[in-house]
Amino acid sequence: MKTIILQINHLTKRFGGIVAVNDVSFTMNQGEILAVIGPNGAGKTTLFNMISSVLPSTSGEVWFLGEKLNGSPIHSLASIGITRTFQNLQIFDNMTVLENVMLGVHPQMKTNVFLAALRTKAVNKDDEMAKQLAEEALEKVGILDQADQIAGNLPYGLQKLLEIARAIVSKPKLVLLDEPMAGLNDGEAAKVADILLDMKQEGYSFLFVEHDMNTVMKIADKIVVIDFGNKIAEGTPDEIKKNQKVIAAYLGEEVL
Repeated sequence: MKTIILQINHLTKRFGGIVAVNDVSFTMNQGEILAVIGPNGAGKTTLFNMISSVLPSTSGEVWFLGEKLNGSPIHSLASIGITRTFQNLQIFDNMTVLENVMLGVHPQMKTNVFLAALRTKAVNKDDEMAKQLAEEALEKVGILDQADQIAGNLPYGLQKLLEIARAIVSKPKLVLLDEPMAGLNDGEAAKVADILLDMKQEGYSFLFVEHDMNTVMKIADKIVVIDFGNKIAEGTPDEIKKNQKVIAAYLGEEVL
């Protein structure tokens, strides 16, 4: 029996009189790749931000492995096994690639600022653990050879891989990816897609918002389609390709 890792119940977000997301519900299984797609302005990012506690919902519920997340501070998500990336890169340009990824291990650290100042054995042990996990994550996304490079000097495509490495370094149960293919050329997007499929085989679960339909159709187990804040379709890539409401939404036509 499959385990439901994420359950979205009637999620709604209003900004004054504007309904950005309207009564959206779906479930996601552990070890699954689920894509949220839709035309520009459909409400995808708002939905994504509610799931990851960046925005509070007006109504509805977000459940993660049986635990209700509504109202949880965003900084608490990593400690329960949820990490995310952002469409606009959130890397530290002046730090090395390795140092950037080591920051993602912070939720697993047992030490505090006071102990760090004293450089206790526990701090040194944590540093060693963080370095090892960071190197493993960089190897997983194929850029371990860039570990000592200054992050800001990397090409954009490698910076995207760096962000994914930092998102997975703590071995989360669920990774939220905000347009991981944005700004990538076809070859870079194909590489990221292959990496995500490889990690799925290792048990990782990914929820992502994406505009690159080639990637979505290649790697998604299930797709949720949003248009004008409403869920208009949900299914496998093959089912979504044939769905007339989805075709109409992207072409700007009405379904009679």
